[in-house]
Amino acid sequence: MSITISHLDHLVLTVRDMQATCDFYQRVLGMDVRTFGEGRVSLHYGNQKINLHQLGQEVMPNAQHAAPGTADLCFIVSTPIEQVHAHLQAQNVPLITDIVPRTGANGSIRSIYFCDPDGNLIELSAYEDDNA
Repeated sequence: MSITISHLDHLVLTVRDMQATCDFYQRVLGMDVRTFGEGRVSLHYGNQKINLHQLGQEVMPNAQHAAPGTADLCFIVSTPIEQVHAHLQAQNVPLITDIVPRTGANGSIRSIYFCDPDGNLIELSAYEDDNA
């Protein structure tokens, strides 16, 4: 027997400053901040979410070496990448790269790289072929 994975439901980021993280992901990336369970916080986009763990107060079970700034995340955007670039500049987000060509899971993408408040690498990408 083999397992077939359908899609990613959520991932978890360990953060130093919950408010700064929520503000960044809401203001810069347009994610919805939601509270669930017993005061837990998550960031929602599309039909996925990112659960947030406060450093030193991680919810168990958690990653063996959970630490802020250890993630490398790529989000596919439906907004034209040139508009994404302009938005990031308007939000005064320090960019690591301008728009660069890369290869995504389904073909050629154009990407912009920057970091969130904890130093996690964020890549915003658009497929060159609108069908991907």
